[in-house]
Amino acid sequence: MNCRYCKKPLNHVLIDLGNSPPSNSFLTELQLNEPETFYPLKIFVCDSCFLVQIDEFKRHDEIFSADYAYFSSYSQSWLMHCRNFAGLIRRRLSLGPQSLVLEIASNDGYLLQYFKEDGIPVLGIEPARNTAFEAIQKGIQTRVEFFTEKAAFELCREGLQADLLVGNNVLAHVPDINDFVSGMKLVLKPGGTITMEFPHLMKLISGNQFDTIYHEHFSYLSLTTVSRIFSSHGLTIFDVDELPTHGGSLRIYAAHSGNCQLSSRYNDLLNREEKEGMSDPDYYRGFQAQADSVKNELLSFLIDAKKSRKTVAAYGAAAKGNTLLNYCGIKRDLISYVVDKSPHKIGKFLPGSHIPVMSEDEIRKTKPDLILILPWNLSDEIMSQLGYIGEWEGKFVKPIPKLEVL
Repeated sequence: MNCRYCKKPLNHVLIDLGNSPPSNSFLTELQLNEPETFYPLKIFVCDSCFLVQIDEFKRHDEIFSADYAYFSSYSQSWLMHCRNFAGLIRRRLSLGPQSLVLEIASNDGYLLQYFKEDGIPVLGIEPARNTAFEAIQKGIQTRVEFFTEKAAFELCREGLQADLLVGNNVLAHVPDINDFVSGMKLVLKPGGTITMEFPHLMKLISGNQFDTIYHEHFSYLSLTTVSRIFSSHGLTIFDVDELPTHGGSLRIYAAHSGNCQLSSRYNDLLNREEKEGMSDPDYYRGFQAQADSVKNELLSFLIDAKKSRKTVAAYGAAAKGNTLLNYCGIKRDLISYVVDKSPHKIGKFLPGSHIPVMSEDEIRKTKPDLILILPWNLSDEIMSQLGYIGEWEGKFVKPIPKLEVL
């Protein structure tokens, strides 16, 4: 296996989480009786460019299919984050009716809706047909396709180039990162700006966030490595915001090379990554042991709860939760059900563990003693929403970075 960016051989394993099904491949009741395919979840580090990555065991066009279960609009805190960004960047770039905002992986229109409200022309590129349909229903022009260099050529041929090119949590999802970044350069206007958000590798490792590893995340990114990738395609990252989303993310700002001045925030973060040792193979050792510790602690806790006749439910049928549950080997004998807001998941079963997904009414009905919060990055929002479990002395459990009973 070779690095998907620099093509050098990959020899160093960061972490091996065993085998699991794709994290958003939810099952119907009928499918529980059918064979389920598990793929290796093994992550490598390139010793040359330090891109952290997984092999493409399942093709990206199979993962982001018409049955893709992730819809961005079911988290109020995420929607607020996007509304705030839309206002900030509109003012910063003086966007107006003459501008074009193009979003790659626009999902259900969760972000573009806020630009559209302000009268700014928008176009979404979204490969999952079901989520794209939701955006189209909102009146957001959306093309159902993967963004590639070829797709970018077609957009340019039609005279479509972006004043603002946005990609939230998509850069990590592309198997051919060189083709993807090359396409962005093509479709960006000469004076245009790119913003991309992605989980920060430094936070993943320091926060023991191994559960954010799953098959649709092909790459795990540092500012250092992303800067190198962009530069090799004629793009320069000139600014960066550090965000609390997804356990700690970066929002990078990029433009055509030669069109920008590097900010102090960008230089400061590059220096911090260097001091942390992110360009040294030793930085990546020991991560497996951290994950194993969480696995052992959580399993022991749930087994003890079962012995004590305590009932356990989970909240949030999130991809990260499926990684955690499958790595730990947790099934319905330890967690009765999981609750989620999304009607696209309710009534289905989690991949691998086969835990049923229920509506929130199930919590009020069954009054579980413990609720395991799987999307721990939304803990505050979830605990506020489910505060009523205090009526029967219910408690919350947060598994990452270490087990906490709240």
